[in-house]
Amino acid sequence: MQIPVIETDRLILRPLTAEDAGAAFVWLSDERVTKFMPYLTYTNTGDVTKWIESLKEEESYHFGFVLKDNNLLIGSGDIGYSSVTKTWEFGYNIRYDYWNKGLSTEAARAMIRFAFEKLGARDFGANHAIENGASGRVIEKCGLQFTRYGEYSKFDHSITFPAKFYEVHLEELE
Repeated sequence: MQIPVIETDRLILRPLTAEDAGAAFVWLSDERVTKFMPYLTYTNTGDVTKWIESLKEEESYHFGFVLKDNNLLIGSGDIGYSSVTKTWEFGYNIRYDYWNKGLSTEAARAMIRFAFEKLGARDFGANHAIENGASGRVIEKCGLQFTRYGEYSKFDHSITFPAKFYEVHLEELE
């Protein structure tokens, strides 16, 4: 799968490479960032490298989020079609020191625009742990509406989070 490069006002969204493992480890090893994510907190860069390499096998479009002004990789996200929900689902995470600057929203909107314009996506979905209200605000700023309560778990099933689920059908983008 060919992952494009996408530019926004402040970010470049681009494919992650093995060389990004050290920068990605900054947020993947930070429990403040990983607390509500389905993956476990990473403890070494070798495992981050393996994760990045494994992305080549996935059907989702995975992006690294790079600041334009200093070329720093500060986060990552993905968007892909879910045959279960019949929506294009997206997710994101970002270094703690870049929270509350609108960067997650900017990146998520760019992924939605890409899927809408290039992949023909019209139905989008996302969810967040109820405790993670900031992620809910990102989802709402992307135009999704709350549809239901549910839950999701860490990949190892060690923790299950009560969650809010959102969807939107778009005929056109603003």
